[in-house]
Order: sequence, then C-alpha cells, then structure tokens
Amino acid sequence: MSDSELIILCLLPSILALLLVSILIQRKHQTRFKLNLPPGHAGWPFLGETIAYLKPYSATSIGAFMDQHISRFGKIYRSNLFGEPTIVSADAELNRFILQNEGRLFECSYPRSIGGILGKWSMLVLVGDMHRDMRIISLNFLSHARLRTVLLREVEQSTLLVLSSWKENCTFSAQDEAKKFTFNLMAKHIMSLDPGEAETEQLKKEYVTFMKGVVSPPLNFPGTAYRRALRSRSTILKFIERKMEGRGAREDDDLLGWVLKHSNLSTEQILDLILSLLFAGHETSSVAIALAIFFLQACPRAIDQLREEHLEIARGKKKAGETELNWEDYKKMEFTQCVISETLRLGNVVRFLHRKALRDVRYKGYDIPCGWKVLPVIAAVHLDPLLFDHPHHFNPWRWQNKCASNPQGQSSQYSSSSTSSSSTCPSANYFMPFGGGPRLCAGSELAKLEMAVFIHHLVLNFSWELTEPDEAFAFPFVDFPKGLPIRVQHHNLL
Repeated sequence: MSDSELIILCLLPSILALLLVSILIQRKHQTRFKLNLPPGHAGWPFLGETIAYLKPYSATSIGAFMDQHISRFGKIYRSNLFGEPTIVSADAELNRFILQNEGRLFECSYPRSIGGILGKWSMLVLVGDMHRDMRIISLNFLSHARLRTVLLREVEQSTLLVLSSWKENCTFSAQDEAKKFTFNLMAKHIMSLDPGEAETEQLKKEYVTFMKGVVSPPLNFPGTAYRRALRSRSTILKFIERKMEGRGAREDDDLLGWVLKHSNLSTEQILDLILSLLFAGHETSSVAIALAIFFLQACPRAIDQLREEHLEIARGKKKAGETELNWEDYKKMEFTQCVISETLRLGNVVRFLHRKALRDVRYKGYDIPCGWKVLPVIAAVHLDPLLFDHPHHFNPWRWQNKCASNPQGQSSQYSSSSTSSSSTCPSANYFMPFGGGPRLCAGSELAKLEMAVFIHHLVLNFSWELTEPDEAFAFPFVDFPKGLPIRVQHHNLL
C-alpha cells in the first residue's frame, strides 16, 4: 500500500464524520427554516434581551419592554432571555394552555441559579412525581379543616400582634410591617417558633440576608449578595435540622412535625421543602398586603365599603359575646374578596412563570420548538384592556357578582363602565394570580385568608396615609423602593 493510499485510509473516518456533521447541520437548518416561529428579536449573543426585559418598571404596568415588543410583534413573540431561545406569551389563551399542559407539553424550568439557592428539592424547581408528592404534603397540611380552625386563629393572632405595635403620628414602613406579620406567621406555622424570641429573630436576620441573594444577580464571588445568601442558606438549614433532631417523640402541631410523621422524605428533602415554603409563604403574602395598603389609601370609597362590611361582622361578634373571628365571619367578607382579587390583578405579585417545551408544539399557527424556554406573562393578561376594562385602575367593584355591572355613580377612576360585556368582565379562565394547572399554588387559600383577616383589623382600627410618594416597582420581584412609608391614626368604631 502506497503512502498516499495509507494517508487517505487514515483520513477517511474524519472525512466521513465531517460529511455526517455537515448533513445534520444542513437538515437542522432546513427544519428550522420550515418552522413558523413567532416574530421577534434575539438581541445580543448569550445575553439576548435579558437586561432590557428585567429593567425595573411600575408594577401596575407591563413595562416598556413588553409594551414595545407586543406593539411590534404581537402578544406571542420570540426572544432570547436568561441565556436561552424563548417564546414570550402575553396571550391569555396560550398562557392557560401552557399551564394546563404542565408535564405533558411543557415543564417548569427555572434558571439554575434559583435551584442553587433554594435547593434542588425546592417545590419551585421540582417537576414530575416528586413535585406532585411535595405538593400533596403541603395541601394535606393546609386542608380546609385546618384553615377553618388552627390557621385562622394563628393568622388573627399574628395580625393583632403586629397592629398592636403601631403608634399614632409615627412614620414607619408598611412593607416591613407586612413582612414581619407574614414571617412571624410562617415561622409559627412551620416550626412553632414564637415571635420575638431570640431564635426567631436570629432566623429572621439570616432569612433577610438569604432573600437579598435570591433576588440578586447569581454572582458567586466573595462580597456579593448571592455569596452571602448561600452562607445564610446553610445557616438556616442547620437551624431547621437542629429543630428536627430536637423533636424526638414530641409531636408539634406544625408543618415540620407533620412532615416528620406522615412522609418518607429524606433529611435533605425536608430541609429544602421547609425553606421553600418559608420563602413562598412569606414573600408573596407580604407583598400582596403591602399592595392592598397602597391601593386602598388612594381609594377612600373602597375603605368606606370595607369598614361597613367589617363593622357589621364586628357588631355581630360583640352581640354574641365573641372576640375571635370564625369561618362564618370570613365567609361574610364578600367585598373584601373583591379587594383581594383586584389587588392581585393590578399588583401582579407573580409576573411571569418559567416553562420549557417538552416537545414541538404548534399553537395559533406558530411553532414552539422542543427545548425552548416559554414565559407565560401573567401580568400582561391581567392588564389587558380587552379582558379588563380600564385595567390600570384599582376597581374592586369589577369583581362583584363576577360579571355584574358596576354601581351607578362610581368615579371614573375607580369603576368600570356600567356596561357589562363578556369582553371586559374578569374571567376565572384568565385570572391566574396563583398560577394554574397541576402547579397551582398550594397556599393560595391561606394567602387570601391572611389578607382578609389583616384588612379586617386594619380598617376597623386605623386610618392611614402615605408620608411621601412611593409606588410598587417590578425588579422583576415586586417591591416598594422606599418601603411604603405611612402614618396611622387610631380609631374605635364600635
């Protein structure tokens, strides 16, 4: 065999491999060419449009980025976000379709940095059977019977503890007070920790550091908020583990005790579950309560109607010689539920969700390729003028009798048009403040209970006003830059 023949023989596998790769790339390009992707723009290499997408904006809007992209490309468009090719949906029907097909066509897919700080067993990042099992544990502990008895009592006690510390003519952060309320409640509910105790305050301090890292860029370098949060996460997990070891045969009526008794989860799984529920139960509820305080101070008519509703409940309690709220009282808070729904719709505590396509999906003529990230933007639907009349106005009356016309004589700022139509009335199909489908928030009913009880005692005992201008911004997490500074006046209406 000549040298030239030997060289050709040696190079043949490489040549064949190059030809195969070339054919595969060509086929891939041909396939992609055939796809009818939504219109859009990829942005910069790797970064894509992530920086512009995450730029802070008013929480009662969808932000300039979404506005511009919807105007240019429509409610379904493509982009490159969080380092991945992405389909963004501001379309109500597609969002519902995505959430209802969890586990079949789509799957939860949060950035790795979220799993790195919340834990690989966190309910937020788990998928499939493991998420289902964790969710069942949460739902069993948050049963209707437990809400009616134990949790209602704990919520009211935590509310009264926080409100009792409010002093007249003193300026304080309503956002911090809402966080204090929800942290105390969750610490008690999850691990039987009493508010004000040294160990509770130490846990709260570590949790604040942890939260700053959750909402910061995932830069794991010395001195960064993310690095400090990882250290606090380790401290919190050690705290929880000590609580687990200290239980022994003792049975506590809290989530930790329930999980230890009724599940076969490993220690690591329990630790991540407890931390993720502390995170979920504290952050979303505290923001929602702060938003309610903010929206209500600008809507005296709503406060008047709330006081009327809660005075009637309070007078009934006084006449019956009772002091604590019960489930029948809660069911009477009908206008309060309207206020809660409107607060969640306009404030959008959860603005968008992270999903990915498990297979190629075609929807409304567009192709969503397998493996692409999909972002259903809940806020865009809640603020859609085709679904909600005057969507940027705080109007709790829109929720009365679901699609009933608004009362005559309401000011234009706070009321919808008196003409009711299917295109403008809120629809349960499109109102998704707690997500939807198999991943519907397990704590949604507890969150609404917390808001209702807090509002009950707030309107009966206080008037309040902002001491300086502030508003909620999306970072994309919702936050008041100045902490929502308020000043209160006590009053006794009974």
